[in-house]
Amino acid sequence: MTIDEIIANFDLLDEWEDRYRYLIELGRTLEPLSQDAYNEENKVRGCASQVWLVTEAAHDDKGQPVLIFHGDSDAIIVKGLVALVLALYSRKSPASILETDAVPLFTDLGLAQHLSTQRANGLRAMVERIKNEARAAA
Repeated sequence: MTIDEIIANFDLLDEWEDRYRYLIELGRTLEPLSQDAYNEENKVRGCASQVWLVTEAAHDDKGQPVLIFHGDSDAIIVKGLVALVLALYSRKSPASILETDAVPLFTDLGLAQHLSTQRANGLRAMVERIKNEARAAA
């Protein structure tokens, strides 16, 4: 699912209970990680829940370098947040990743106001980890 589709679906949901359910559904769409991906190297620091991010370097259909991210969490809502972040950043060039500011998206979706402090910190930690991967690849 693309980030634009996710935004459009969020716009259809007025109640935060429905948005939380949608986040949970997004998390269920994540492809499972291989068992060996659940290691300390892939663990995101700064998340209260356990979150793992795996980075894969690839090329798009024009031969340009892109980063593909895979992720998972042991918490259902956080797993949905992982899916949201991956939709925003995965399959993008390192330069595009570094130029993309997630804060306006989180604000527009209402996540900034409705997530606990721990979840919001975890969300920021995921974005920072992805940006660090992009810096290393650039």
